[in-house]
Amino acid sequence: MTSRLGGLWFLVVGASAALTHVLVFALIKKIMVPELANALGFCVAFFVSFFGHRMLSFQDATTTLLQSLRRFAVTAVAGFICNELVFMLMLRGFGWSDMPSLLLALVLAAGQTFVLSRYWAFAR
Repeated sequence: MTSRLGGLWFLVVGASAALTHVLVFALIKKIMVPELANALGFCVAFFVSFFGHRMLSFQDATTTLLQSLRRFAVTAVAGFICNELVFMLMLRGFGWSDMPSLLLALVLAAGQTFVLSRYWAFAR
């Protein structure tokens, strides 16, 4: 697969996972603290992201499915730590509302996730 097509799939899958994350967050934020709603959104979006990236973005990966899953879990958790720290800083530290805080956190974590996914989790 060409790098351009892999990059396009990465964007499509990433956007789908981000949308899943945001929708879960929006549905449950009224019944729990925002940081926990963010974590639950991440957990649901993890599966969208992993399977989409494995089947589309990095379909030519030479790692096994289980190896990719383990590596992607580490990658995703690292991305989530970045996400949650930015989210809390914007929400609690700077007084932003929850949705702009979440969107900024998702964008910043996406770059980190791409680099770790491309060069480690789904190594070619």
